[in-house]
Amino acid sequence: MLLGYGVAFGAAALGASLLVYDDHPGQLYRVWHVLQNGVAPWAWNAGWWTGYPELQFYPPGFAYLAALLHVLSLGALDVAGAYMAVVWVAWLAPGITAYIALARLLGDGWRALPGAFVALTLSAETTSGVEGGVHIGMVAARLAWALLPLLLVLLIRWFAAPDATPWSAAPLLAAIAITHPAHLPAAVALVGLGTIAPRARACRLRAALLVLALGAALTAFWTLPLLARLGETRALAWGTLPPVSLFTRPLPLALVLLALVAFRMKGSDARTLAWWPWAAAGLVLVDGAVFERLGLRWLPADRVIDGAWLAFVLAAGAGIGHLLRRLACPAAVVSAVLVTVAALALLSLPGATLTLWPTHAAWPSYGATARGLRLPELWQALKSAPPGRVLFVRSGVPLVYGTNWWRPHTHITSLTPRESGREIVNGTFTHPSPVAALVYRGDTGPAPITRLVERLDGESLFGRPLETLDARALDAHATVLGVSAVVALEDDRPRLRALEESADFKRAPAPAPFVLYTRGAGVDLPAPIAPGTWRITLTGDRDAWVSARVAYYPLWRAESAGAPLPVRRSPAGQLEVRLPADRVVVDLRYGAGVPELAGVAVSAAALAVTVAIAARSRRSRIIPAPPCG
Repeated sequence: MLLGYGVAFGAAALGASLLVYDDHPGQLYRVWHVLQNGVAPWAWNAGWWTGYPELQFYPPGFAYLAALLHVLSLGALDVAGAYMAVVWVAWLAPGITAYIALARLLGDGWRALPGAFVALTLSAETTSGVEGGVHIGMVAARLAWALLPLLLVLLIRWFAAPDATPWSAAPLLAAIAITHPAHLPAAVALVGLGTIAPRARACRLRAALLVLALGAALTAFWTLPLLARLGETRALAWGTLPPVSLFTRPLPLALVLLALVAFRMKGSDARTLAWWPWAAAGLVLVDGAVFERLGLRWLPADRVIDGAWLAFVLAAGAGIGHLLRRLACPAAVVSAVLVTVAALALLSLPGATLTLWPTHAAWPSYGATARGLRLPELWQALKSAPPGRVLFVRSGVPLVYGTNWWRPHTHITSLTPRESGREIVNGTFTHPSPVAALVYRGDTGPAPITRLVERLDGESLFGRPLETLDARALDAHATVLGVSAVVALEDDRPRLRALEESADFKRAPAPAPFVLYTRGAGVDLPAPIAPGTWRITLTGDRDAWVSARVAYYPLWRAESAGAPLPVRRSPAGQLEVRLPADRVVVDLRYGAGVPELAGVAVSAAALAVTVAIAARSRRSRIIPAPPCG
């Protein structure tokens, strides 16, 4: 029944066509990035924001999964098809994994159904629910969210076995981390709760630390360079915790009350589950009240709260199953379960806590959207524009008429590098690169990005209101970023005095609703000549610092005729090279550094340990630990 409902919902919402609502096009582009540039998290993506190591500062798990599906299908699934397959998995997975966990705890599949139904359909202003994780396109968050119930399943035997080490949880913890680390606090809380059982606490604590350490080591290929290069990204911290009033709505209040019922259940596994949501909620409060106030906003509390939400759903599902335990007649159990599901659905209607059925028009497909916006004509016009990058005045394109920043929209312009061969600045979802910060607020400083880019669309650019951005300032930014074309919407034109008065940019033909301005001379950008090597000819005074027209990153090295050249970061976040002559052919080389190589070595060693442990434990998921004294 759960799968039947899920497939029916998915068919109505997702179908087989590429979804392009909100963030989906940009997430698809990240899958292309893996296939084109390789699986190294630090691989360079030249297409966005004057270049960026796209998956070093965004969890790569979902992009790896979609790329793997494409490769394993031998091309039978094209990239878009593989991406949509992962979206389907992300939609169904929380309900399926919650069902598995609750059925294991309750010993009955029917009694597990209400909690699994809520896990599948929950939205409630979460980034991992149906609205955020499926509709808007935060697919990675929902995939990692769905792994939390599986972690509960793996730890259940450990809760009752003090002389054991739950090694099998380590790879799952690693998978959660590289898919979306915002769910790690809830996962660590669950592991931590297993250490407070009345027996053998010292042994359990040692086992938990070993498992957490192995899980961390498995992710070192991503996390070690991430931590070493943290200064090269900007925290995305625009969200806020849901208002307290959310928990006065009927369904959230019912879930909290039902979660309390789980305390009446017997067994260490049930007691641990009963405490889990409260421990996870405590970590959310610590994150929001302490860490964020100290400026540590890398795991925003509004994301971390999703794990607590799912823990409450699972505890409430267990509470419902406990209340139904005395119904011995199968027919009575089925009837009671169906009535409970219907009651939960009705309770969700005030505030739309659950997303029960999609509205077809709100889930636009690529084909219809591209035709309606005349995107093929725009991309053809950009192919004919002078060489250089394309600056988009907006991050995306509205799908309905209006002025509200939150109205339906798509970041489909993020596919421009793939469809036209042109590198872009802006035109994507809110991005963490320093160059994105420059476009959003006018500087590349280390402060977090605290406003969604959609709030800036049609309002400001480079930190200035559109109507006050003058031609001189715009031309200067365009020169620094290597921009030769600017794309805006017809709605923006009355406020774009900077382009109308520019001596460098002139209006060029473009399909409505877009307007296009091009720079006659064009701009030369670094051109790839070999894997990891780009070439550009730079001119300027001898010993002058000249922009290489690519974003700065510590892995860049510059040389001319085999001799190394000094490099530095410019105030605009660009790589600058000191010229030994007034005209120099510069080779830019990009390759892994010490943190990147060390991370790979640590992960390889951890993988070898994991394989050895699995070989010793082919019949059991838990390996006995050394005796606890």
